[in-house]
Amino acid sequence: MQHMLSIFYFLVAGLCEIGGGYLVWRWLREGKSLWYGVLGAIILILYGVIPTFQPAHFGRVYAAYGGVFIVLSMLWGWQIDRVAPDMFDLMGACVALIGVAIIMYPSKRWPRRGRVIVALHKVLYMVCRLASRT
Repeated sequence: MQHMLSIFYFLVAGLCEIGGGYLVWRWLREGKSLWYGVLGAIILILYGVIPTFQPAHFGRVYAAYGGVFIVLSMLWGWQIDRVAPDMFDLMGACVALIGVAIIMYPSKRWPRRGRVIVALHKVLYMVCRLASRT
């Protein structure tokens, strides 16, 4: 349950950061109303608060959050800006999520390093196959 709550906090924080930044962007770059900037700033403040609910220490949370941010940014670009990720975007996103899992949710029962490398290779191979179909 704690892992699910942690993932939820990452997702909410990411949406606040990207959404808030997007509103500020639209205000400053696209000439939208000042209210876009104000709302964006409020949402960005929430982004700063939400990670404090994570059970890990600051450095670990923000290091892992970087990987979540990568994935959410690509999804945002794909759905909001209508720019589909390419094969390299998808591979990078998978590597980032694997990094998040290693940083935030380590297990003392990890298999030997060789098995981890083989598993990572299989994941990247599957992502490449999926990306080549799109």
